[in-house]
Amino acid sequence: FNQSITFTYKVPLIDYCNASYAIVTEKNLQKLQKLQNDAVRFIFKLNGKMKWSPISPYLKELHFLPVVYRIQFKTALLVFKCINNMAPKYLKELLCLRETKRMSLRLDDDFFMLKTPSPPNFSRTLNAFYYNGPRVWNMLPYELRCLSNIDIFKRGLKTHYFELAFSGIP
Repeated sequence: FNQSITFTYKVPLIDYCNASYAIVTEKNLQKLQKLQNDAVRFIFKLNGKMKWSPISPYLKELHFLPVVYRIQFKTALLVFKCINNMAPKYLKELLCLRETKRMSLRLDDDFFMLKTPSPPNFSRTLNAFYYNGPRVWNMLPYELRCLSNIDIFKRGLKTHYFELAFSGIP
């Protein structure tokens, strides 16, 4: 019962437009993470002394990505949709594939890298989709970037971020 209430009322608050959360301050990201942690505590009825136990094993058990990884997941998914013509034109125009040289090294044979724009004048705009999208996309493993099926991509992307988030947690 607690889990269905949480999935109905709290998780949508965290997920709503979370690709745009890349521009949110660290302080507000902590607030979103606290909201997610409170939801997990509610599901598992962690109160009293248990309230202070580490939350990561419970996040892992529920297959919840921490907020920072949820944001990266949504950003990477949006880039995938842009590259595969599933996004609006105004978003697709913000991204372009990196050009490879005719005589290239093996490292340049990755045709699925995005051109990274030059850094903006203001540090606040570093997290705009125009800059952040290519950065998040280019950090993904090649095996994910070369996929064209959205369902397979989502599954692999969730697995990738899940392994990053919970690599040291039993």
